[in-house]
Amino acid sequence: MSTANLNRSEVAERSRAISVAGYRVELDLRSAVDSAVKTFSTVTTIDLTSSAESTWLDFIGAAVDSVDVDGVSIPVEYDGSRIVVRGLGGSNVVRVAAHGNYSRSGEGLHRFVDDADDQTYLYTQYEPADARRVFACFEQPDLKAPFTFEVTAPDGWEVLSNQPATQTHSVDGGQRVTFAPTLPISTYITAIAAGPYHRVASSWSRGDLTVELGALCRASLAPHLDADNVFDITRQGLDFYAEHFDYPYPFGKYDQIFVPEYNLGAMENPGLVTFTEAYVFRGSATDEQHQRRANTILHEMAHMWFGDLVTMVWWDDLWLKESFADFMGSLVSAEATRFTDAWVAFAIKRKAWAYLQDQLPTTHPIVADIVDLEAAKLNFDGITYAKGASVLKQLVAFVGRDAFFEAARRYFKAHAFGNTTLVDLLDVLAETSGRDVREWARIWLQTTGVSTLSLDGTDVVQTDPRPHRLAVGIYDYNESGDLVRTERVELDITESRTSVDLPSGALTLLNDEDLTYAKVRLDERSLSTVEASLDRVSDPLARGVIWSSLWNSVRDAQLSVFRYLDMVERFAPAETDLAILSSILTDAQYAVLHYVPKSLRPNVSAGWLETTWKAVFEAEPESGRQLAWARALSAAAAVNDARADELRSILGGTCPGPVGLALDPDLRWALWIALSATGHASVSDFDRELSKDSTSAGRTAYVRAAASIPDAATKAAAWASATTDASLSNDRLDATIAGFRSGTDASLIEGYAGEYFSSLGKWWSERSIEIARRLVNGLFPAAEDTSAVDSWIQANAEAPASLRRLVLERRDHLARDLRAQASNAVI
Repeated sequence: MSTANLNRSEVAERSRAISVAGYRVELDLRSAVDSAVKTFSTVTTIDLTSSAESTWLDFIGAAVDSVDVDGVSIPVEYDGSRIVVRGLGGSNVVRVAAHGNYSRSGEGLHRFVDDADDQTYLYTQYEPADARRVFACFEQPDLKAPFTFEVTAPDGWEVLSNQPATQTHSVDGGQRVTFAPTLPISTYITAIAAGPYHRVASSWSRGDLTVELGALCRASLAPHLDADNVFDITRQGLDFYAEHFDYPYPFGKYDQIFVPEYNLGAMENPGLVTFTEAYVFRGSATDEQHQRRANTILHEMAHMWFGDLVTMVWWDDLWLKESFADFMGSLVSAEATRFTDAWVAFAIKRKAWAYLQDQLPTTHPIVADIVDLEAAKLNFDGITYAKGASVLKQLVAFVGRDAFFEAARRYFKAHAFGNTTLVDLLDVLAETSGRDVREWARIWLQTTGVSTLSLDGTDVVQTDPRPHRLAVGIYDYNESGDLVRTERVELDITESRTSVDLPSGALTLLNDEDLTYAKVRLDERSLSTVEASLDRVSDPLARGVIWSSLWNSVRDAQLSVFRYLDMVERFAPAETDLAILSSILTDAQYAVLHYVPKSLRPNVSAGWLETTWKAVFEAEPESGRQLAWARALSAAAAVNDARADELRSILGGTCPGPVGLALDPDLRWALWIALSATGHASVSDFDRELSKDSTSAGRTAYVRAAASIPDAATKAAAWASATTDASLSNDRLDATIAGFRSGTDASLIEGYAGEYFSSLGKWWSERSIEIARRLVNGLFPAAEDTSAVDSWIQANAEAPASLRRLVLERRDHLARDLRAQASNAVI
């Protein structure tokens, strides 16, 4: 990745020498419909001012054809990622003509051909630094500028960018669309989409401001696009932000486009927000899935202010946008939409991600030391998002809600269309609250690790001491037998041990209401109560905190996995909150595969399969709970074949399935993949299923199902495809890797460990970081000890830091699994 890996110091020096007045970017995408054509024409014209005689532009593409400075051609100096530009001084106009590569990795300009109708779709994805795969630019967030895009594309296509189109002209073989200039923005949030997208239009108004809304997806998915629901959430969010930020949405239109083979959940490009099309539900969807989509819509909308209007100078302060957006997504969901229990999902899902990430040896402060772009790419993680949002929730309690929003309003007005650092935000928070926020920042933003809270008699004990504002809930049984809160104590703790006068009760819940960021341990009396009556806890947020506590105790080998799975078996079927239920089911499956000793796994997996089988038949017909259990059943059936014959009969229609359960294409494929992994399905089965669902999603599922067949030849073919076929798209690569890893016979894949470790450096140097990361994480060998990975780590001290980070994290997950298995072997 060489010179493509920009470092912080060199771009800071460049920003001191360069200012940009504007870009004009011309793309010719008429060739996109011909899959044999791998490149497109891209021309960038930049108005700039330079105090240096030379600089460089960032571009990763097929070729640079020419470079002009003030209309005079200069020699092309291009190393594959940087274009040297000489002869600068004062005001200059630089023009670069080049050819970019159509992408299949989701980075840059991604090209997708829909198997359903053979139509071609394009979209861009740039964060943190892939605009340079589409046009020559200064790829750093602090060199903001207005952008004018001109896109030539086939006739009949929808062509979109951040701003509305101002002109459309017919040209030979297509149309040329010119867009209005953007306001000053960073390169990574510019965007283009083009193709025969299906569009639904609406609008939102408040006072004198009217914003045109659009919802778009592939034509073949149009019957499944519930645009009205998307628009409802969008309007509710725009209302909330307009009221609380007192800064009108500044970017004109608000299109939201759902795109295929997307690497992220969504991306906040102003005026053209991109989302994974997994949020277009082509089959049944639970209320939890709708809640998750709403949260994502509101998260991306928050970025219009936190990130787009005001942007961090460099990726060290990535939290200035991601932590705030993650926090606001849950806050606005809870206060402005029907998803009033959004904080439950945050407690059980988002914070679980943060706790996991914060216990890795590679954890980092929320305000991280990001030395280069590779480090930036890997820091879009549970610390930056979920831990940052968790401590922001505590910050709002610390400074006060009114002071927080007043600080946001002042911050936006003071720094609109500019760039900031941590100090800029802290200064305005101190102004509005009168609190010492710098000390708060030092403790919470500039340190690592997660505290663990427990009760020891009358003392609250915490490891890794930090100041916490938390509530302690005392729960007892009422006349109906439900566990309800009878007392609540709110307190501040700062030391490793704090004496507190607590009332007695059947259950004492530390961090009740999930106010702080800390793992919680239950005392023995409370654990006994939970084991007997967890389903009687009436408050869903309290249940979420309890389930989070149980799961963290299992991960830390402090609670037997068998006690945990027993509670799941008894209480999960009655769980009514779908965010909690989906987390429980995912965690239970993971526990069976990773924390149960290998010798005991067959019996435990059989028991878990029976739990899911029974629950899916007993759940209310057509309910979200039934669907959640059906998905859990498919996962459980992939590691135990006791119900294989019945599942084949249900899929074949010769045996009735659960009443009310819709066997939509996604669920059918999940069951076929499970049967494949256990040796109860063949390619001929998948061929028949593909004839019923020949969509792109169906074909991707087919790849996974075929690679899941448990024989040596299949695994060898899957390994070769994943590691050598550079034409695989990101989604097809994931499917191939998942198929390779599936099944319970480890002997089929254990022989690839040597090749894995010998290939790491090659993957990292020859593949894009997105694809390399998937290979490094997805193909990490299953092992009985850490010796092989330890040898690689010791022998590769000079390997790229970001590659070492991924391997160290995989090693830590393996070591945790082995510790838990050893602990659970003692019964």
